[in-house]
Amino acid sequence: MYYVTMTDRFMSGWGHACGKINKFVVRCSTMAEAKIIAYNASKRKEMRYIKIAFNRPRYSEQRYLVSLRKFEDLGDIWTCQCGGGA
Repeated sequence: MYYVTMTDRFMSGWGHACGKINKFVVRCSTMAEAKIIAYNASKRKEMRYIKIAFNRPRYSEQRYLVSLRKFEDLGDIWTCQCGGGA
């Protein structure tokens, strides 16, 4: 497994992430999937600190709100190989 991690600046600090940093993590089956997610995330203004990890990342629940998704559950904006990030 591969994990693409990123900080969502828009969703951080309010709502369920009040007082916390919102981390969006995508679990991928292949490096190719991980690279697609990382590329599309890099096109989104609200996403920062994008990284590909080989192990599931762990974050302090006191400081971070983590949203974990699977590659296959995401829509075209994330999985399109054409760089469909907003």
